Order: sequence, then structure tokens, then C-alpha cells
Amino acid sequence: MQAIVMAGGKGTRLLPYTAVMPKPLMPIGDAPVLERLLRQLGRAGLRRICLAVLHHRQLIQAYFGDGRSLGLEISYAIEDHPLGTCGPVSQVIDAMEPDFLLLNADLFTDLGFAALLASHREKSADATVALQRRLVTQEFGVADVDEQGRITALREKPTAEHHLVMGVYALRREAIRPWLRPGQRLDMPELLDRMLLAGLKVDGFARDCVWLDIGRPEDYARAQEMALNPEPAVPGRVARIA
Repeated sequence: MQAIVMAGGKGTRLLPYTAVMPKPLMPIGDAPVLERLLRQLGRAGLRRICLAVLHHRQLIQAYFGDGRSLGLEISYAIEDHPLGTCGPVSQVIDAMEPDFLLLNADLFTDLGFAALLASHREKSADATVALQRRLVTQEFGVADVDEQGRITALREKPTAEHHLVMGVYALRREAIRPWLRPGQRLDMPELLDRMLLAGLKVDGFARDCVWLDIGRPEDYARAQEMALNPEPAVPGRVARIA
């Protein structure tokens, strides 16, 4: 099984640290966040990995090399300019398997990668989007208003379930090929919108799981806490993220 990891971002929200270190090499506990992610992919059976790199790419290439130290086969898609969260796939599309994973490099998660890819294949989807189910509480009271401007209900700091896009996708190679252009920027939301408009099958893979975006300072701090003091993200379950 195969994955491409988007590792070219500048990590501006983590400045000044990312001025000298690429975001994927930011440490979480005793290992860089990308190393943790790659080890998880390897345990899930995804051993052929392509890293899309741009910002401080020499440091990333020097650290991971060809991946043998991790039991992986790592190759690189080198960006000369930012190509977005999907554009780099155009460089390696012919080398990708019929179905593969695409994910961001700055994730701290215990999502089941093999289960995501298996669901994608079982449902014959063109794309499958990993989603985290999360209860979100509003900071303020909320009023429901009808078309005449009359209040129909008042809710004090209501809580609602949302499905958050995790930045992990299973993709069918031939389904996305028509929208890829070498050297042209393409982001995943735009690609998925185009697929939906074309009538292709885009599925969701919703899970109650750990998911933190370490590009956000508050999530980075939380990931550090969890790496040092593991605790259940879901009652009765202890997450393994290493």
C-alpha cells in the first residue's frame, strides 16, 4: 500500500521555530511529528511513501533519506513553488497505485489508516475523506430566527456534532487524474468540489479518534502533553500514537 504526504508547508503559525526547522521535523516528545506519522503508516502496511517537499526540503531529505531506517521506501516529489495540498501528486501520478492515501505531514492522530483505505476500496469510492466526529460548544447564546425576523428559540451555548476534515484522504488514481496539471497549484477542497460536480463518488470515513493539527500552537502544545502523558481520547480507550 502507498501514501503521499504533503510536507512542503512553511509552518508560519509556529514561527520563529519554523524559520530554521521545517514543520514536519518539529518534535513531539522524543521524535519529529513526521517520523511518528511515518511509523504509523508503516505499521498499517503502507510502506511505499512519497514526501512532497519544498520549505527546508534538504533537511527533510537528509533526515529521512530513502526510508530504510524506518523500514520504508521513501521517494520525493520536489516542489519549486507551492503547489497546494494536492498539486504535487501530478509529479508522481503514474507511479501511484490504483488507490492510495494522501495526507498532511503535520498530523498527530490515531486514525486507522488501513481501515480508511479498506473502506474506500470496499465502497468503490473515487475519494474518501477522513472525518473526526467532534462536539463543539458555542461560546455564546444562539437565537433561531425565522424569515420574518421573529425569534423561534433561544439556546444558551448549544453543543452540536460536527464532522471535521482531518487532512487524510483515500483517492482513486484515475478518478483524480483529469484535474492534475504539472506545475499548477491544486488544493484538496477544490479537487473534491470538482469531483462532486462531476458526479463522482466522494465518501466520508467518520471516526471518534485523536486528531490534532500541530501547525496550530495550541494543538502542538496538546500533542506534546499527550506524547508525554498518554490518556484516553475516547472513554475506555488509550490511544497509541508513536
